[in-house]
Amino acid sequence: MPKMLFVNLPVADVARATAFYTAIGFTKDERLSNDQGSAMTWSDTISVMLLSHQLYDSFMPHKAIADTSKVSEMILCLSFDSREAVDAVVERAVAAGSKGDVNEPDDHGYMYGRSFEDLDGHSFGPFFMDMEAAMAAMSAEPQAA
Repeated sequence: MPKMLFVNLPVADVARATAFYTAIGFTKDERLSNDQGSAMTWSDTISVMLLSHQLYDSFMPHKAIADTSKVSEMILCLSFDSREAVDAVVERAVAAGSKGDVNEPDDHGYMYGRSFEDLDGHSFGPFFMDMEAAMAAMSAEPQAA
């Protein structure tokens, strides 16, 4: 079995969050979903679990759920095959109710990234990277002492 990553996110409204994640390109795995949570697949090995606050709290009862309007909990960076695909996902996120470009777009030539927040304030950094160009750029930079 390959190693897999399941990112668990607390959401205020599971159905609304599920619709948002579907709009930006995730696929709902019905086998792992119910009215308290949706398993949203990004790839064969990466899924985001959208959990009601009640269900999320049952896993982490000793910590409060982060108020994402005041604190940053993490940035989930999603890779795409092109700059155009990065632009497209941000456009889809905004059309689905997101705050798009919460940070300035980041363009290093070999790497291009933008940002958006989901409906619950979780931060995303979709990006495209030309790995060969990135390695060439990094090898050309002076090394820190």
